[in-house]
Amino acid sequence: MAAPIPAKPGTVGGGSKPASPELDFRSGARIEELNKLIQEFSKHDQREYDDQRALEIHTAKDFIFSMLVDLNSKRAMAANLDLPSLEEGTLVGMVQKLDQKLPVANEYLLLSGGVREGVVDLDLDELNVYARGTDYDMDFTLLVPALKLHDRNQPVTLDMRHSALCHSWLSLRLFDEGTITKWKDCCTIVDHINGATNYFFSPTKVADWFHESISIVLSEIQKKPQRGMPKVEKVEKNGTIISIILGVGSSRMLYDIVPVVSFKGWPAVAQSWLMENHFWDGKITEEEVISGFYLVPACSYKGKKDNEWRLSFARSEVQLKKCISSSLMQAYQACKAIIIKLLSRPKAISPYHLRSMMLWSCDRLPANYLAQEDYAAHFLLGLIDDLQHCLVNKMCPNYFIPQCNMLEHLSEDTVILHARKLSSVRSDPAEHLRTAIEHVKAANRLTLDLQRRGSTTSIPSPQSDGGDNNQPDDRLAKKLQQLVTENPGKSISVFINPDDVTRPHFRIDDKFF
Repeated sequence: MAAPIPAKPGTVGGGSKPASPELDFRSGARIEELNKLIQEFSKHDQREYDDQRALEIHTAKDFIFSMLVDLNSKRAMAANLDLPSLEEGTLVGMVQKLDQKLPVANEYLLLSGGVREGVVDLDLDELNVYARGTDYDMDFTLLVPALKLHDRNQPVTLDMRHSALCHSWLSLRLFDEGTITKWKDCCTIVDHINGATNYFFSPTKVADWFHESISIVLSEIQKKPQRGMPKVEKVEKNGTIISIILGVGSSRMLYDIVPVVSFKGWPAVAQSWLMENHFWDGKITEEEVISGFYLVPACSYKGKKDNEWRLSFARSEVQLKKCISSSLMQAYQACKAIIIKLLSRPKAISPYHLRSMMLWSCDRLPANYLAQEDYAAHFLLGLIDDLQHCLVNKMCPNYFIPQCNMLEHLSEDTVILHARKLSSVRSDPAEHLRTAIEHVKAANRLTLDLQRRGSTTSIPSPQSDGGDNNQPDDRLAKKLQQLVTENPGKSISVFINPDDVTRPHFRIDDKFF
């Protein structure tokens, strides 16, 4: 039996009799005002894309994939103009051609939002600070499997003897001799008493190799620039992540590229999670949720950086996001905007911690309560309360592996400092929301100013004549323009036919033509 929904704010007992405005007990803020501020933040934070911006996004993505992808060998590629969270392709890359290390057939996970936005559980301590508006306009995270194990149907058992929970070393004994030969220079070597040698895949060495390979490829590409090619404004190695900022037309795109190990199936350490009841039960299938997981290049607080990888369930989180109500997502985005700078120093709380708390709240609270469209203010205040509770108790369980506490390493001084900062937010959430709104509006103004000043590169506009050498691209651009104009608000995708990569196929919502 579903739990009853509280009476609608502004009424008595759920009836029509007017009541006093609903107030937040702690701050005295009016719930109605907080809802309006969250709506205003969402309006400015969710950028809309015209056909020119859509083509620039597609051009940047095509460039990134071309850097990794042999366009003559790819089997499938999609460019979705409404920026879905998941994008996959089975591709063969230019980076792969350098030393044949990367799998010939590979699957890439493209996430909307950069690593700094918490789309993947990675440490942010070593990342340079980039600001939307100042440094980039849109950000993405691309997970690139350096190795993959996709041929196992049983639960995947990892070697966690040397690691903290949610982390693992990876022995190349799981792979064939050819793989060991190719990757041994990116491994740490452990000699056993019996004389056997074990190669452990090193996240730091893999990241070094990946950065060097990408730098070589970009250098070669830039020696022979082509018309319409994006301008590479920045390439930096941030810890184990390679960050690339591209200038395309009047847009700047940040790509955080992460080398990972990809697995099909589900890790044995997370099997017990599947036995519990969850908010997504009946909304999506278990097969969709447990289709695969990753090892990402991040270690635990006391782990060995050269050997330790962190389990990531980014693929599953993409599916779970479909089941979260829009009002809760709005509250989450607003809360994230407030805390991302407030709690940035010293590093303790990341946006990924907040995402985990949101997922736990979905399991804890009734679905009909979370579906209320005008409860965003309650959700925001609840997330702040949850965050403060987790800090004070130094307890934030990983959603998929609850026995892993992601905050157990925090010092008492750090906990008290951040708890006090959160207390100030909880005492005046309206003011902090207004500040977040001003920040996102300022970022949008910087983007608009850049657009008014003109293109950052020589990329042609959709209306320009590309000449004979670019006729296929111009036809595609014009077709895209027509589709966007005639189908406002609809999801429009472009697919390359696996059997004929010269002919694009279009999809509007669920219809192909």
